Amino acid sequence: MAQIHHFDHGWVTPTVSYVLSVLGSSLGLTLAGRFRTARSGGERTWWLILAALAIGGTAIWSMHFVAMMGFSVVGTPIRYDVGLTAASAIIAIVAVAVGLAIALFGERARHARILIGGIIAGLGVAAMHYTGMAAMRLNGDISYSATRVGLSIGIAVVAASVALWLAVVVHKPLAIFVSALVMGIAVNGMHFTGMTAMSVTEHEAAGALHGSTATGLLVPIGLTVVFGIIGLAYALVAAPTEEDRAAVAYLAARREAGLTGVIPRQPTAGSAPAGSAPAGSAPAAPLAPFPSGEPGNGAGALGQRGKSQLNGGSWTYRDRSSR
Repeated sequence: MAQIHHFDHGWVTPTVSYVLSVLGSSLGLTLAGRFRTARSGGERTWWLILAALAIGGTAIWSMHFVAMMGFSVVGTPIRYDVGLTAASAIIAIVAVAVGLAIALFGERARHARILIGGIIAGLGVAAMHYTGMAAMRLNGDISYSATRVGLSIGIAVVAASVALWLAVVVHKPLAIFVSALVMGIAVNGMHFTGMTAMSVTEHEAAGALHGSTATGLLVPIGLTVVFGIIGLAYALVAAPTEEDRAAVAYLAARREAGLTGVIPRQPTAGSAPAGSAPAGSAPAAPLAPFPSGEPGNGAGALGQRGKSQLNGGSWTYRDRSSR
């Protein structure tokens, strides 16, 4: 049996892989939150795809790739089949997308849908891991412990089910961050459990190996991951939230009121403009009134104020129509 090292670069690779898992999970859960408040089927599909890219591509597959940077087998170089490596990434993203679609689309039997989606996504994540391992080329025969393989698959299914449950129920930023920390532990735990299932028997005669080194793949994959994370973050920042939409609708109504003389009611909790929020979405936050007798407004003035941010702009508006 050949000697296997999982941390050839010390704690650098496991630390970076865990950070990627947490970052991808945080983005994915936030994007899943946008899915819940989307107003059309097209918007929901868009946010689902982005969430699958964040969780499947960044939190799971990128973590796997970085962790493999620290993997080595004494006595043999390692190469990677580029086609199988790319296929493993696609498997992870598609599996997570299917699991998210099952868990998030629909209103009935939520727990059953999360379980079914978790099983499918978990099996897909395990398939991604072992497809990535099959992409390795080395001077030796690879074998696996059936018990540990089964354990790694079980961890993958549980981790995927927990991730889907969190995607459905988690809303607040702090809860999303804590959930991402837990998801990062689960994803890394699945990976390294699967790696301990592996053993290598060296060949007596070393042959030529075909494929790319992990270092050779680092630059293109690293750039893809970095620009992917930037793109996902930009999608979150650029897209208006429900609060932004409610504020814009109110401002439009205020402009129309100048022509019709009908004063619109400001959006408050549970009273966003018709069609602006889907069923099950979080209501807009109430807007605080100005106190009466505000300086500069005349005695007894009573108004409303609100602040909105949209497409990089920020403004505060005031309703002083009720006097």
